[in-house]
Amino acid sequence: MPTNLGLTGLLTSLFSKRNLLSNLTQLLLVAAVIGGAYYLFLSTQENMAARHIETGFAFLSQEAGFPIGDSLIEYKSSDTYGYALLVGIINTLYTAILCIILATIIGVIVGVAQVSNNLLIAKIAKTYVEILRNIPVLLILIFVYGVAIAGLPSVKEAVEIIPGMFLTQRGMYFPRAIPQDGFIWIVAAIIVAIGLTILLVKWAKKRQNLTGQSLPLFWLGSSILIGVPLVAYFVAGGPISWEYPVLRGFNFTGGAVFRPEFLALVIGLGLYRGAFIAENVRSGIMAVSAGQNEAAAALGVPPSRIMRGIVLPQALRTIIPATTNDFASLVKDSSLAIAIGYPDMVSIGGTMIGQNGQAIEVIAIWMLVYLSINLIISVLMNFANKKFQLVER
Repeated sequence: MPTNLGLTGLLTSLFSKRNLLSNLTQLLLVAAVIGGAYYLFLSTQENMAARHIETGFAFLSQEAGFPIGDSLIEYKSSDTYGYALLVGIINTLYTAILCIILATIIGVIVGVAQVSNNLLIAKIAKTYVEILRNIPVLLILIFVYGVAIAGLPSVKEAVEIIPGMFLTQRGMYFPRAIPQDGFIWIVAAIIVAIGLTILLVKWAKKRQNLTGQSLPLFWLGSSILIGVPLVAYFVAGGPISWEYPVLRGFNFTGGAVFRPEFLALVIGLGLYRGAFIAENVRSGIMAVSAGQNEAAAALGVPPSRIMRGIVLPQALRTIIPATTNDFASLVKDSSLAIAIGYPDMVSIGGTMIGQNGQAIEVIAIWMLVYLSINLIISVLMNFANKKFQLVER
């Protein structure tokens, strides 16, 4: 008997006037979305058929026939569209990683500077943040590329930053490392050094929880990360040779180069997103109770150590979620590389669309790649966020 009453009550609630109207409205909305999508699909198919444009991804196996000026892997114009697009994806990933690193470094430094007791430093940092955050990123890229880098000396008057590294209008030239026999031992040493550093950090945290004594992890970790590969380098007989850039005629030959387009993209995006991350860092620091600073200062802890060991670790709980959005936006902003001529995924894909008209397929690849990169960033940042969350006892 109670079961029948329950079923009757459920049916009555589902088919009541209010619920029926709500369900009908939702059903019509879903039907309208599906119908609109289907209409767009049919229209697209008809337009592509009228223009004799084939659908599908078979075009990726055709010869590209166009050059790419900046590639991390070997590329020839006789390679396929798929390989050309791979070059663009690698370029996008490479620039995105470097931009994230640069923006994070700038953001942390400027964010800490904003809360500095030195009024001049704090005002300069605040001015930087306010200016960069309120200028369109495209304008910053054009300024860096068309004004800052274009204003550098010519090749014959190149500025030698350090021995073997030159800065000119045509880019930054620097020595290129060439692996020799035995280089695998250095790679193995780097992996071992990373593993030892991770074990050291875990052991130091357990030791600190038991004894209350901390270790200079930054210096110890740096010593391991640098020292172990360095020892392996000398033991293996120095299995690396260096090719230095040499000025011959109107340009440098040998070595490696960061071209102007690449430099402008990394510097421009790094400066722009660094301003947003700096504001995240400032707000995170301000969210930490002032009593933490006062208690540490009363115990005689140096200000630099208070910031590094007490304030910033707690501020990360606020900084990381907001910075995740900035990292994702930075990856998407890298598509503006097309404006300054850097051959990223969007630039190369645009050339492909101009040649074969496969716009839908190329755009679908763009969307998939950007979605994948940002999902990976989100997973990593969420993992980091959980590590820094306060755990109630």
